[in-house]
Amino acid sequence: MKLVTPCPTKIEINEVAPRDGLQIEARFVPTEEKIRWIDALSTTGLRRIEATSFTSPKAIPNLRDAAEVVTGIQRRKGVDITVLVPNVKGTERALACQVDEINLVMSASNSHGLANLRMTPEQSLEQFAAILDVTEGSGVFINASLSTTFGCPFEGDVPEARVLELVEKLIGLGIQGVTLCDTTGMANPAQVKRLCKAVLDRWAQTPFTLHFHNTRGMGLANALAAWQAGISRFDASLGGLGGCPFAPGATGNVCTEDLVHMFESMGVDTGVDLDALLEIAVTLPDLIGHDVPGQVVKAGKSTRRYAMPER
Repeated sequence: MKLVTPCPTKIEINEVAPRDGLQIEARFVPTEEKIRWIDALSTTGLRRIEATSFTSPKAIPNLRDAAEVVTGIQRRKGVDITVLVPNVKGTERALACQVDEINLVMSASNSHGLANLRMTPEQSLEQFAAILDVTEGSGVFINASLSTTFGCPFEGDVPEARVLELVEKLIGLGIQGVTLCDTTGMANPAQVKRLCKAVLDRWAQTPFTLHFHNTRGMGLANALAAWQAGISRFDASLGGLGGCPFAPGATGNVCTEDLVHMFESMGVDTGVDLDALLEIAVTLPDLIGHDVPGQVVKAGKSTRRYAMPER
């Protein structure tokens, strides 16, 4: 008998723009500007901010200042600072900076794993085991992001059974949280709802986060479907910034302010001050040097009212 999961009345948003958003930008955002930006984001009610990635500067030059950013930002109570790490060396650098959470990444498909990480899923799991040995006793929360959960740009469909098999292996290793990623925006709401129900039915105590890209305009629809299945944690990127540099056709993440606006309009508590968030979002074009795809920052909230035109 399947469990019936009510729609959550409160959700939590992990802001990923400082990492996922900036990694593919043409312009390097100076370290001091990144720090000011993250400090501003931490005052809006966001519970988690993915600040950077401790990866090779040659691989992601825009994030070459990872240690300077993490040690330079103001740490606020109630706001967890999470970082992405690719290997043991990156993990050791992150631990030295006293991060709250480490996010590991692997692919559900062989081809994307080889293109992105030069590893198959099984090889990634072996590396995760080594990373967990390094983090043992640190008190740092360990999350794993499973890319191409809803489809691979090289292979196409990824069988749900394969996704569930990998989630089971991650949890068996000792991973505390799992993010299901729609890396190139291939997901659809029916697929999302089905998979989210499946993982929540099997692993009710595991915190699952959903990570959507808006490549084909279905980011918010997919987030709504995940919420209807019982998911209460979402990745989102201010302004809709982002995209995977190793996934053809990938565009930005689901937009934070648009996601907050949708849920708050529905009466779902995000804990985020939307007005404060919009004040930051409006500064993004100056920060990165181009317009951003977010909609609410352009149109205003749905409660916005206009004067009647003169006759």
